[in-house]
Amino acid sequence: MNARVQRVTGVTTAVAGAAIFSAVSLLGQAPAAAAAGAAASGKEDLSVIGYVAGYKAPRTPWGDPDLQGVWNGNDLQGVPQARAAAVGTRMILNDNEYRQRVAQRDRTVETDNLDFDLEQSEQFEAMGAVGGPVSPPPHWLERSKNVSRLSSFLIDPPNGQFPPAVPEALAARAERQKVTAARRASLQGREADSYTDRSNYDRCISLGTLGSLTPKIYNSGNRIVQGPGWVAWSQEMIHETRVIPTDGREPVSSTIASWMGTSVGKWEGDTLVVTTTGVKPDVTFGPQQQAVPLSKDGRLIERFTRVGPKTLEYKMTVDDPKTWTAPWTIMMPIPLDEEYIFAEYACHEGNYTMFNILSGSRRDERLQAEAAAKGLPDPLAAGAGRGGRGGAGGGRGGRGAGAPGGAPGRGTQP
Repeated sequence: MNARVQRVTGVTTAVAGAAIFSAVSLLGQAPAAAAAGAAASGKEDLSVIGYVAGYKAPRTPWGDPDLQGVWNGNDLQGVPQARAAAVGTRMILNDNEYRQRVAQRDRTVETDNLDFDLEQSEQFEAMGAVGGPVSPPPHWLERSKNVSRLSSFLIDPPNGQFPPAVPEALAARAERQKVTAARRASLQGREADSYTDRSNYDRCISLGTLGSLTPKIYNSGNRIVQGPGWVAWSQEMIHETRVIPTDGREPVSSTIASWMGTSVGKWEGDTLVVTTTGVKPDVTFGPQQQAVPLSKDGRLIERFTRVGPKTLEYKMTVDDPKTWTAPWTIMMPIPLDEEYIFAEYACHEGNYTMFNILSGSRRDERLQAEAAAKGLPDPLAAGAGRGGRGGAGGGRGGRGAGAPGGAPGRGTQP
Protein backbone atom coordinates (compact mmCIF):
# COMPACT_ATOMS: atom_id res chain seq x y z
CA MET A 1 0.00 0.00 0.00
CA ASN A 2 1.63 3.24 -1.06
CA ALA A 3 1.88 6.33 1.10
CA ARG A 4 -1.01 8.13 -0.57
CA VAL A 5 -3.41 5.20 -0.11
CA GLN A 6 -2.23 4.81 3.48
CA ARG A 7 -2.97 8.46 4.14
CA VAL A 8 -6.48 8.19 2.75
CA THR A 9 -7.28 5.08 4.77
CA GLY A 10 -5.77 6.49 7.95
CA VAL A 11 -3.01 3.88 8.22
CA THR A 12 0.00 6.17 8.12
CA THR A 13 1.09 9.23 10.07
CA ALA A 14 1.95 12.69 8.81
CA VAL A 15 4.80 13.25 6.40
CA ALA A 16 7.95 14.43 8.11
CA GLY A 17 8.13 18.18 8.14
CA ALA A 18 4.42 18.96 8.50
CA ALA A 19 4.80 19.49 12.23
CA ILE A 20 7.73 21.84 11.62
CA PHE A 21 5.66 23.79 9.09
CA SER A 22 2.91 24.14 11.71
CA ALA A 23 5.27 25.30 14.43
CA VAL A 24 6.86 27.91 12.19
CA SER A 25 3.43 29.22 11.23
CA LEU A 26 2.55 29.83 14.87
CA LEU A 27 5.64 31.96 15.42
CA GLY A 28 5.40 35.69 15.01
CA GLN A 29 1.72 35.92 15.91
CA ALA A 30 0.36 38.55 18.28
CA PRO A 31 2.11 38.61 21.65
CA ALA A 32 -0.09 37.49 24.51
CA ALA A 33 0.14 40.92 26.15
CA ALA A 34 -1.12 42.70 23.05
CA ALA A 35 -4.00 40.27 22.65
CA ALA A 36 -4.91 40.60 26.33
CA GLY A 37 -4.82 44.38 26.10
CA ALA A 38 -7.09 44.36 23.06
CA ALA A 39 -9.54 42.08 24.83
CA ALA A 40 -9.56 44.32 27.91
CA SER A 41 -10.41 47.38 25.79
CA GLY A 42 -13.25 45.57 24.05
CA LYS A 43 -11.52 45.92 20.66
CA GLU A 44 -9.99 43.21 18.57
CA ASP A 45 -6.26 43.24 17.91
CA LEU A 46 -6.04 43.67 14.14
CA SER A 47 -2.24 43.77 14.26
CA VAL A 48 -2.34 39.98 13.89
CA ILE A 49 -3.63 40.48 10.33
CA GLY A 50 -1.15 43.21 9.44
CA TYR A 51 -2.81 46.44 10.62
CA VAL A 52 -0.57 49.14 12.06
CA ALA A 53 -2.24 51.84 14.15
CA GLY A 54 -1.85 55.32 12.67
CA TYR A 55 -0.20 54.06 9.50
CA LYS A 56 -0.05 56.51 6.57
CA ALA A 57 0.48 55.21 3.07
CA PRO A 58 3.53 56.45 1.16
CA ARG A 59 2.91 58.78 -1.77
CA THR A 60 3.65 58.46 -5.46
CA PRO A 61 5.73 61.21 -7.13
CA TRP A 62 2.46 62.85 -8.22
CA GLY A 63 1.00 62.79 -4.70
CA ASP A 64 -1.50 59.87 -4.66
CA PRO A 65 -1.35 57.14 -1.99
CA ASP A 66 1.02 54.47 -3.28
CA LEU A 67 -0.75 51.10 -3.54
CA GLN A 68 1.75 49.55 -5.92
CA GLY A 69 3.21 46.10 -5.48
CA VAL A 70 2.39 42.41 -5.67
CA TRP A 71 -0.12 41.39 -3.02
CA ASN A 72 -0.11 37.64 -2.44
CA GLY A 73 -3.42 36.03 -1.46
CA ASN A 74 -1.93 32.62 -0.60
CA ASP A 75 -1.88 33.29 3.14
CA LEU A 76 -5.64 33.83 3.02
CA GLN A 77 -6.27 30.23 2.01
CA GLY A 78 -8.50 28.58 4.57
CA VAL A 79 -10.49 31.75 5.32
CA PRO A 80 -14.16 31.02 4.55
CA GLN A 81 -16.47 33.48 2.88
CA ALA A 82 -19.05 33.30 5.69
CA ARG A 83 -18.12 32.93 9.36
CA ALA A 84 -18.66 29.87 11.49
CA ALA A 85 -21.66 30.51 13.75
CA ALA A 86 -19.63 29.67 16.87
CA VAL A 87 -17.24 32.57 16.17
CA GLY A 88 -20.06 35.10 16.45
CA THR A 89 -19.10 38.68 15.65
CA ARG A 90 -15.34 38.19 16.12
CA MET A 91 -13.17 39.06 13.11
CA ILE A 92 -10.15 37.33 14.66
CA LEU A 93 -9.84 33.65 15.54
CA ASN A 94 -8.91 32.72 19.08
CA ASP A 95 -5.84 30.55 19.70
CA ASN A 96 -7.73 27.24 19.59
CA GLU A 97 -9.57 28.13 16.37
CA TYR A 98 -6.32 29.29 14.84
CA ARG A 99 -4.54 26.05 15.73
CA GLN A 100 -7.34 24.13 13.99
CA ARG A 101 -6.86 26.19 10.82
CA VAL A 102 -3.10 25.63 10.90
CA ALA A 103 -3.70 21.90 11.34
CA GLN A 104 -6.00 21.91 8.32
CA ARG A 105 -3.29 23.60 6.26
CA ASP A 106 -0.76 21.03 7.45
CA ARG A 107 -3.05 18.16 6.45
CA THR A 108 -3.38 19.72 3.01
CA VAL A 109 0.40 20.07 2.64
CA GLU A 110 0.80 16.49 3.81
CA THR A 111 -1.58 15.24 1.14
CA ASP A 112 0.18 17.33 -1.51
CA ASN A 113 3.48 15.62 -0.77
CA LEU A 114 2.34 12.01 -0.71
CA ASP A 115 3.16 9.55 -3.46
CA PHE A 116 1.09 9.66 -6.62
CA ASP A 117 -0.69 6.47 -7.66
CA LEU A 118 -2.65 6.60 -10.89
CA GLU A 119 -4.54 3.38 -10.15
CA GLN A 120 -5.92 4.85 -6.92
CA SER A 121 -6.27 8.40 -8.19
CA GLU A 122 -10.04 8.69 -8.42
CA GLN A 123 -10.63 8.02 -4.72
CA PHE A 124 -8.33 10.90 -3.86
CA GLU A 125 -10.02 13.10 -6.39
CA ALA A 126 -13.37 12.34 -4.76
CA MET A 127 -11.93 13.76 -1.54
CA GLY A 128 -10.83 16.93 -3.32
CA ALA A 129 -7.21 15.84 -2.98
CA VAL A 130 -4.40 16.44 -5.42
CA GLY A 131 -3.41 13.39 -7.43
CA GLY A 132 -6.58 12.73 -9.43
CA PRO A 133 -6.24 12.11 -13.16
CA VAL A 134 -7.21 15.69 -14.01
CA SER A 135 -5.70 17.57 -11.07
CA PRO A 136 -2.50 19.63 -11.25
CA PRO A 137 0.82 18.12 -10.16
CA PRO A 138 1.87 18.93 -6.58
CA HIS A 139 4.76 21.16 -7.67
CA TRP A 140 2.21 23.62 -9.10
CA LEU A 141 0.58 24.18 -5.75
CA GLU A 142 0.98 27.22 -3.53
CA ARG A 143 -0.06 26.98 0.11
CA SER A 144 -0.28 29.52 2.92
CA LYS A 145 2.92 30.00 4.92
CA ASN A 146 1.59 32.44 7.52
CA VAL A 147 -1.95 31.23 8.12
CA SER A 148 -4.38 34.12 8.59
CA ARG A 149 -6.32 34.65 11.80
CA LEU A 150 -9.17 36.38 9.92
CA SER A 151 -12.36 34.51 10.82
CA SER A 152 -14.15 35.15 7.50
CA PHE A 153 -14.03 37.39 4.48
CA LEU A 154 -17.59 38.54 5.20
CA ILE A 155 -17.45 41.32 7.83
CA ASP A 156 -20.81 43.02 7.33
CA PRO A 157 -23.36 41.98 8.53
CA PRO A 158 -21.30 41.86 11.74
CA ASN A 159 -22.17 38.20 12.37
CA GLY A 160 -20.35 37.25 9.18
CA GLN A 161 -23.43 35.71 7.57
CA PHE A 162 -24.88 36.62 4.18
CA PRO A 163 -28.23 38.44 4.27
CA PRO A 164 -31.08 36.63 2.50
CA ALA A 165 -31.65 37.18 -1.19
CA VAL A 166 -34.98 38.76 -2.18
CA PRO A 167 -37.76 36.37 -3.31
CA GLU A 168 -37.41 37.33 -6.98
CA ALA A 169 -33.70 36.52 -6.96
CA LEU A 170 -34.36 33.20 -5.22
CA ALA A 171 -36.99 32.29 -7.82
CA ALA A 172 -34.63 33.19 -10.66
CA ARG A 173 -31.85 31.11 -9.10
CA ALA A 174 -34.19 28.12 -8.71
CA GLU A 175 -35.12 28.40 -12.37
CA ARG A 176 -31.48 28.49 -13.44
CA GLN A 177 -30.74 25.45 -11.27
CA LYS A 178 -33.68 23.65 -12.85
CA VAL A 179 -32.37 24.36 -16.35
CA THR A 180 -28.86 23.26 -15.34
CA ALA A 181 -30.16 20.02 -13.81
CA ALA A 182 -32.18 19.24 -16.94
CA ARG A 183 -29.13 19.84 -19.11
CA ARG A 184 -26.97 17.65 -16.87
CA ALA A 185 -29.56 14.87 -17.06
CA SER A 186 -29.62 15.12 -20.86
CA LEU A 187 -25.87 14.46 -20.96
CA GLN A 188 -26.45 11.00 -19.44
CA GLY A 189 -23.20 11.07 -17.50
CA ARG A 190 -21.06 12.62 -20.24
CA GLU A 191 -18.97 15.66 -19.42
CA ALA A 192 -20.15 17.89 -22.25
CA ASP A 193 -21.79 17.88 -25.65
CA SER A 194 -20.58 21.41 -26.33
CA TYR A 195 -18.13 23.95 -24.94
CA THR A 196 -21.18 25.76 -23.54
CA ASP A 197 -21.63 22.87 -21.09
CA ARG A 198 -18.47 23.93 -19.29
CA SER A 199 -17.96 26.84 -16.93
CA ASN A 200 -16.23 30.12 -17.68
CA TYR A 201 -13.44 28.85 -15.42
CA ASP A 202 -12.91 25.69 -17.49
CA ARG A 203 -12.99 27.81 -20.62
CA CYS A 204 -10.46 30.32 -19.22
CA ILE A 205 -12.80 33.23 -19.86
CA SER A 206 -13.21 34.88 -16.47
CA LEU A 207 -13.81 34.29 -12.78
CA GLY A 208 -15.60 37.59 -12.32
CA THR A 209 -14.78 40.52 -10.09
CA LEU A 210 -14.79 38.71 -6.75
CA GLY A 211 -13.92 35.23 -7.99
CA SER A 212 -10.69 36.48 -9.55
CA LEU A 213 -9.54 37.82 -6.19
CA THR A 214 -10.23 35.01 -3.73
CA PRO A 215 -7.23 32.68 -3.11
CA LYS A 216 -6.84 29.52 -5.18
CA ILE A 217 -4.55 26.50 -5.15
CA TYR A 218 -2.03 28.45 -7.21
CA ASN A 219 -1.65 31.81 -9.01
CA SER A 220 -3.26 33.89 -6.24
CA GLY A 221 -1.11 36.94 -6.93
CA ASN A 222 -2.62 40.42 -7.22
CA ARG A 223 -0.67 43.32 -8.70
CA ILE A 224 -1.22 47.08 -8.64
CA VAL A 225 0.49 49.50 -11.02
CA GLN A 226 -0.32 53.23 -10.88
CA GLY A 227 0.06 56.32 -13.01
CA PRO A 228 -1.34 59.85 -12.71
CA GLY A 229 -5.12 59.48 -12.94
CA TRP A 230 -5.34 55.68 -13.10
CA VAL A 231 -4.72 52.40 -11.26
CA ALA A 232 -4.29 49.00 -12.92
CA TRP A 233 -5.53 46.13 -10.73
CA SER A 234 -4.50 42.66 -11.96
CA GLN A 235 -5.25 39.13 -10.81
CA GLU A 236 -2.85 36.39 -11.81
CA MET A 237 -5.35 33.60 -12.42
CA ILE A 238 -7.12 33.97 -15.77
CA HIS A 239 -5.04 37.12 -16.31
CA GLU A 240 -7.73 39.66 -15.37
CA THR A 241 -6.73 43.33 -15.40
CA ARG A 242 -8.91 46.37 -14.80
CA VAL A 243 -7.56 49.82 -15.63
CA ILE A 244 -9.47 52.12 -13.27
CA PRO A 245 -9.59 55.90 -13.80
CA THR A 246 -9.16 57.78 -10.50
CA ASP A 247 -10.39 61.22 -11.53
CA GLY A 248 -13.87 60.82 -10.02
CA ARG A 249 -15.73 60.59 -13.34
CA GLU A 250 -19.28 59.24 -13.39
CA PRO A 251 -19.86 55.52 -14.08
CA VAL A 252 -20.87 54.58 -17.60
CA SER A 253 -24.33 53.15 -18.31
CA SER A 254 -24.92 49.80 -16.66
CA THR A 255 -26.37 48.56 -19.97
CA ILE A 256 -22.73 48.13 -21.07
CA ALA A 257 -22.01 44.76 -19.48
CA SER A 258 -18.78 42.76 -19.19
CA TRP A 259 -17.37 39.95 -17.07
CA MET A 260 -15.53 42.34 -14.75
CA GLY A 261 -17.92 45.28 -15.08
CA THR A 262 -16.89 48.89 -15.70
CA SER A 263 -15.03 50.62 -12.86
CA VAL A 264 -14.42 54.26 -11.98
CA GLY A 265 -12.53 55.47 -8.91
CA LYS A 266 -11.74 58.44 -6.73
CA TRP A 267 -9.47 59.09 -3.76
CA GLU A 268 -10.96 59.66 -0.32
CA GLY A 269 -7.94 60.38 1.85
CA ASP A 270 -5.69 57.31 1.77
CA THR A 271 -8.46 55.12 0.32
CA LEU A 272 -9.19 54.47 -3.34
CA VAL A 273 -12.97 54.08 -3.68
CA VAL A 274 -14.06 52.26 -6.85
CA THR A 275 -17.63 51.92 -8.14
CA THR A 276 -18.21 49.00 -10.50
CA THR A 277 -21.39 48.54 -12.54
CA GLY A 278 -22.41 46.59 -15.62
CA VAL A 279 -21.36 43.12 -14.45
CA LYS A 280 -22.71 40.43 -16.79
CA PRO A 281 -25.57 38.36 -15.31
CA ASP A 282 -23.51 35.20 -15.85
CA VAL A 283 -21.30 36.29 -12.92
CA THR A 284 -22.79 35.51 -9.53
CA PHE A 285 -22.13 36.72 -5.98
CA GLY A 286 -22.81 35.19 -2.59
CA PRO A 287 -22.39 31.82 -0.88
CA GLN A 288 -21.45 28.93 -3.13
CA GLN A 289 -24.43 26.95 -4.43
CA GLN A 290 -26.66 29.90 -3.46
CA ALA A 291 -25.02 32.72 -5.41
CA VAL A 292 -27.07 35.10 -7.53
CA PRO A 293 -26.19 37.67 -10.23
CA LEU A 294 -26.52 41.41 -9.74
CA SER A 295 -29.50 43.21 -11.20
CA LYS A 296 -28.93 45.93 -13.77
CA ASP A 297 -29.03 48.44 -10.90
CA GLY A 298 -26.55 46.55 -8.72
CA ARG A 299 -23.24 48.16 -7.76
CA LEU A 300 -19.95 46.98 -6.31
CA ILE A 301 -18.22 49.51 -4.06
CA GLU A 302 -14.55 48.57 -3.62
CA ARG A 303 -12.11 50.21 -1.23
CA PHE A 304 -8.31 49.88 -1.38
CA THR A 305 -6.36 51.09 1.67
CA ARG A 306 -2.83 50.39 2.86
CA VAL A 307 -3.24 49.69 6.58
CA GLY A 308 0.38 48.75 7.22
CA PRO A 309 3.69 48.62 5.33
CA LYS A 310 2.96 45.03 4.34
CA THR A 311 -0.84 44.93 4.18
CA LEU A 312 -3.46 46.08 1.67
CA GLU A 313 -7.01 46.17 3.00
CA TYR A 314 -9.40 45.32 0.17
CA LYS A 315 -13.14 45.70 0.74
CA MET A 316 -16.03 45.00 -1.59
CA THR A 317 -19.59 46.01 -0.74
CA VAL A 318 -22.33 44.42 -2.83
CA ASP A 319 -25.20 46.92 -3.00
CA ASP A 320 -28.24 45.67 -4.89
CA PRO A 321 -31.71 46.02 -3.29
CA LYS A 322 -33.23 44.08 -6.19
CA THR A 323 -31.15 41.04 -5.28
CA TRP A 324 -30.32 41.19 -1.55
CA THR A 325 -32.37 42.31 1.44
CA ALA A 326 -29.36 44.30 2.68
CA PRO A 327 -25.89 45.24 1.40
CA TRP A 328 -23.00 43.02 2.46
CA THR A 329 -19.24 43.53 2.60
CA ILE A 330 -16.25 41.26 2.30
CA MET A 331 -12.76 42.27 3.46
CA MET A 332 -9.37 40.78 2.63
CA PRO A 333 -6.11 41.92 4.30
CA ILE A 334 -3.73 40.95 1.49
CA PRO A 335 -0.01 40.71 2.37
CA LEU A 336 2.67 42.43 0.29
CA ASP A 337 5.13 39.89 -1.12
CA GLU A 338 8.15 41.47 -2.75
CA GLU A 339 9.57 38.06 -3.68
CA TYR A 340 6.42 36.66 -5.31
CA ILE A 341 6.76 36.04 -9.06
CA PHE A 342 3.61 37.33 -10.75
CA ALA A 343 3.65 34.91 -13.69
CA GLU A 344 1.91 34.79 -17.04
CA TYR A 345 -1.29 32.75 -16.77
CA ALA A 346 -1.23 31.28 -20.26
CA CYS A 347 -4.77 29.98 -20.25
CA HIS A 348 -7.19 30.53 -23.13
CA GLU A 349 -10.35 29.01 -24.59
CA GLY A 350 -8.33 26.83 -26.94
CA ASN A 351 -6.51 25.07 -24.10
CA TYR A 352 -6.14 21.30 -23.85
CA THR A 353 -8.76 20.96 -21.14
CA MET A 354 -11.62 21.82 -23.48
CA PHE A 355 -10.25 19.59 -26.23
CA ASN A 356 -9.78 16.66 -23.86
CA ILE A 357 -13.18 17.03 -22.17
CA LEU A 358 -15.02 17.19 -25.48
CA SER A 359 -13.05 14.37 -27.12
CA GLY A 360 -13.56 12.25 -24.02
CA SER A 361 -17.29 12.87 -24.20
CA ARG A 362 -17.33 11.76 -27.86
CA ARG A 363 -15.69 8.51 -26.77
CA ASP A 364 -18.30 8.11 -24.03
CA GLU A 365 -21.03 8.55 -26.64
CA ARG A 366 -19.53 5.72 -28.68
CA LEU A 367 -19.35 3.49 -25.62
CA GLN A 368 -22.99 4.22 -24.79
CA ALA A 369 -24.07 3.51 -28.37
CA GLU A 370 -22.14 0.23 -28.45
CA ALA A 371 -23.65 -0.86 -25.12
CA ALA A 372 -27.17 0.02 -26.27
CA ALA A 373 -26.68 -1.96 -29.53
CA LYS A 374 -25.67 -5.02 -27.49
CA GLY A 375 -28.48 -4.60 -24.97
CA LEU A 376 -26.01 -3.84 -22.19
CA PRO A 377 -26.45 -1.28 -19.38
CA ASP A 378 -25.31 2.29 -19.91
CA PRO A 379 -21.61 2.25 -18.94
CA LEU A 380 -21.88 5.79 -17.54
CA ALA A 381 -25.08 5.33 -15.55
CA ALA A 382 -23.32 4.92 -12.21
CA GLY A 383 -21.08 7.99 -12.47
CA ALA A 384 -21.48 11.72 -12.82
CA GLY A 385 -18.30 12.48 -14.72
CA ARG A 386 -14.99 13.96 -13.77
CA GLY A 387 -15.03 17.48 -15.17
CA GLY A 388 -14.45 20.82 -13.49
CA ARG A 389 -16.87 21.63 -10.70
CA GLY A 390 -18.59 24.40 -12.60
CA GLY A 391 -19.35 22.25 -15.64
CA ALA A 392 -22.54 20.45 -16.51
CA GLY A 393 -20.89 17.08 -15.86
CA GLY A 394 -20.83 17.87 -12.18
CA GLY A 395 -17.52 16.13 -11.58
CA ARG A 396 -14.97 17.12 -8.99
CA GLY A 397 -11.64 18.30 -10.26
CA GLY A 398 -11.45 19.45 -13.83
CA ARG A 399 -8.26 21.40 -13.26
CA GLY A 400 -7.48 21.00 -9.60
CA ALA A 401 -9.13 20.44 -6.27
CA GLY A 402 -10.37 23.39 -4.27
CA ALA A 403 -8.19 25.26 -1.85
CA PRO A 404 -8.87 24.97 1.89
CA GLY A 405 -11.76 26.88 3.37
CA GLY A 406 -14.02 26.77 0.36
CA ALA A 407 -11.78 28.60 -2.08
CA PRO A 408 -12.64 27.40 -5.55
CA GLY A 409 -10.96 24.81 -7.66
CA ARG A 410 -11.25 24.92 -11.40
CA GLY A 411 -14.80 25.57 -12.56
CA THR A 412 -16.29 27.16 -9.44
CA GLN A 413 -17.69 30.67 -9.54
CA PRO A 414 -17.59 32.17 -6.05
